[in-house]
Amino acid sequence: MKPFFTICTIATLFCTPLLAGEIWVTNEKDNTVSVIDTNTLEVINTYPTGERPRGIVFSKDYSQLFICASDSDAVQVMDPDTGKILHDLPSGEDPEQFVLHPDGKLLYIANEDDAITTVVDIETRRTVTRIDVGIEPEGMAASPDGKLIITTSETTNMAHWIDTTTNKIVANTLVDSRPRHAEFTHNGAQLWVSSEIGGTISVFNVDDQAKTARIEFAIKGIHPDRVQPVGIRFSSDDKTAFIALGPANHVAVVNAETFEVEDYILVGRRVWHMAFSADKSQLFTTNGVSGDVTVIDVAKREPVKTVKVGRFPWGAAMRP
Repeated sequence: MKPFFTICTIATLFCTPLLAGEIWVTNEKDNTVSVIDTNTLEVINTYPTGERPRGIVFSKDYSQLFICASDSDAVQVMDPDTGKILHDLPSGEDPEQFVLHPDGKLLYIANEDDAITTVVDIETRRTVTRIDVGIEPEGMAASPDGKLIITTSETTNMAHWIDTTTNKIVANTLVDSRPRHAEFTHNGAQLWVSSEIGGTISVFNVDDQAKTARIEFAIKGIHPDRVQPVGIRFSSDDKTAFIALGPANHVAVVNAETFEVEDYILVGRRVWHMAFSADKSQLFTTNGVSGDVTVIDVAKREPVKTVKVGRFPWGAAMRP
């Protein structure tokens, strides 16, 4: 864990603690990860990876970083303190996204070319099982209680609900065209799925898999075809959702209780995914075409800085 820093104002004689942290970003075209300091908002390190890194997630204790090196057909394990690749995990072909089980022991990996979700034991580095899902799986999510894993299939246009005790699909729910990402609310009550070509978000009640809402977006001056939702992030209290809208170059701010769109925030070109800072005061967006990261002040709902990273930044993960 990194130290606390303080900013003191003489006028008020108060000190406000800021938790230092990092945002790690995968760069698809450069085969690297960039590390951004959340205090200075500058890139402090860049490390090489396998080919076409996309999905990225830290272990529960932040001692290891897992990277989907899609064109290397590997999930790579990096030491984030040194940037050294420690070893590869048996990911299956073309891993794109993955999710870490809440117990920190298993990775669930979407294998786009094989229509399979691969389950890997991190400690033994062995494949536990492979689960047949729909065509072109990509989005992955784990329920907070660890009982369910979601895989979305882009061509089948479904979210597949997997029981982690049996590794069997227990439900299939239709969504709009080309689902790219899935996210559970922190309380585990809802599942949100983004449909890139459909231009929508589908909201499901977890208890019975019933669809409770369908969210659409309209940005003045932006053609509807360019509104392509991908990444989803929730505020800590689950009251607000932030949706990356792809080539629309905006992040939508959605009231997660009424499902109304409250605001649109202009970011870089082709926004893919997002990560919060440790204190949730900042939101970092990966902008693929412009090769940068937009830093959003969450309270003000305004962009405050653009940070140049590598070519085609895709995934993002926070380390405190």
